[in-house]
Amino acid sequence: MKYILLVYIDETAWTENEREQCFKESVHLTQELNANGQYLGASPLQSVAKATSVRMRDGKRMVTDGPFAETREQLGGYFLIDATNLEEAIAIAERIPSVHKGTVEIRPILELSDLPSDK
Repeated sequence: MKYILLVYIDETAWTENEREQCFKESVHLTQELNANGQYLGASPLQSVAKATSVRMRDGKRMVTDGPFAETREQLGGYFLIDATNLEEAIAIAERIPSVHKGTVEIRPILELSDLPSDK
């Protein structure tokens, strides 16, 4: 089953050295997942200051800078994995370095048959 692990963290929680170490550990984790056939994708996101939100209301487009909601933690990245079940996805989530300062949300992927396949 495919899961997306959404990494939420306060962007100000890291020192620059901690952030670099987090990236190194995350890359190592993706390499392990890839070797196990579980890696489908992962990436950190740029700062929430670079976010743009789009809404359609009454047929009108509304574009605003920044995230949709004001929160203490921001979406900082994701891992897309293939896991046998939720317990296995949880075991992977607890290995993501950001889990020590933030939250990792696990969501099963709803697979639609009419979507284009990956290349």
